[in-house]
Amino acid sequence: MIPGLFEDLIQMDLFGYITFRMAMAGLTAFVLAIWWGGRTIHWLKSKRVVEDLTATDLQPRPDIATHKGKEGTPTMGGSFLVGAFLASTLLWARLDNIHVILGLFLVAGFAAVGFVDDWRKLTIPQSKGITAASKMLGLSIVTLAVLAAWLYYVHTTERESMLSLYFPVVKEWQIPFGAWGVVGLGLFVAVQYVWIVGTSNAANITDGLDGLCVGCMLISGLALSVFCYVAGRYDWASYLHLPHVPDASEMAILGGALCGGCMGFLWFNSHPAQVFMGDSGSLPIGGLLAWMALVAKQELVLPLIGFVFYAELGSSFLQTRYYKATGGKRLFTCAPIHHGLERHGGVFTEGSAPWHESKIVIRAWIVCAVCAIAGLGLLKVR
Repeated sequence: MIPGLFEDLIQMDLFGYITFRMAMAGLTAFVLAIWWGGRTIHWLKSKRVVEDLTATDLQPRPDIATHKGKEGTPTMGGSFLVGAFLASTLLWARLDNIHVILGLFLVAGFAAVGFVDDWRKLTIPQSKGITAASKMLGLSIVTLAVLAAWLYYVHTTERESMLSLYFPVVKEWQIPFGAWGVVGLGLFVAVQYVWIVGTSNAANITDGLDGLCVGCMLISGLALSVFCYVAGRYDWASYLHLPHVPDASEMAILGGALCGGCMGFLWFNSHPAQVFMGDSGSLPIGGLLAWMALVAKQELVLPLIGFVFYAELGSSFLQTRYYKATGGKRLFTCAPIHHGLERHGGVFTEGSAPWHESKIVIRAWIVCAVCAIAGLGLLKVR
């Protein structure tokens, strides 16, 4: 034991620094994910919790349906990612912070919905999990409960500016929902509901290739951690002409835990994956990404920082709508985008050279990193 080490740490008030706790939260989540990951994968294999890789009429994938050797790979691995995130956050974050409490509730609630979906696939033969309507109902209940608590907090603290929607680039442009009475509150809830549930589903759709979703989430989560930290610092927010959100810096702890958990999960999910994430992981981390953007008042920057997620969601949404509207025709040869790239490369036409899975994932990470850097660049543009 080094004499005086802990006394020096206490005197330095090291554990009071958000940056230190953010780093420790990331390290803790990483270690826990690595520790729990192997054990979880072994248990999932023993229970044969495997992903359904069959094709559908809407999204035909005859050449990649099995992904050549991925049959039997367990799913529901997101459970140990979320477990590592929650444990790390509870250890390092201040639990008297409303942003943290609601963030934890959102993650736990979305994880529960995803877990039920994955669990039904495990316990019921030939089951596809819960229905889409049931899943949306569960996500909606959790989201609306969180937003209701948020509105109550804003009302009791008289911080109506936190209900505004701020535009990037320009300094003064905003939509002051809080000044519009009941109608404004309804519009605020509607906008944030779409943002949170939409981002959650976007992450779920992106989770289709080894390392794709979790790698992009790691990059986007790190960028939003910076936004949260800056928003909570009055001096920095004032200098950069950003909305100041009291106590928002504490959300950087959740961002650190998210990034650490994602790195730990990527250890097992990198190609060739030993485990798939499943709804129990993709839904909660997608929802958390949107919650961090809401707290930092950067909702309109989120589509840039999370561009890959929204591109995947948009391609899948357009494919589905077009298919139903035309009675069976497809807008794209295959959707979401990553499956189109697997079949036809970058031009999405018949006969073009397909891209290997690893190339798609790494290029998606590059695009995500470029977009995250561009989003961070908006900090100074104002």
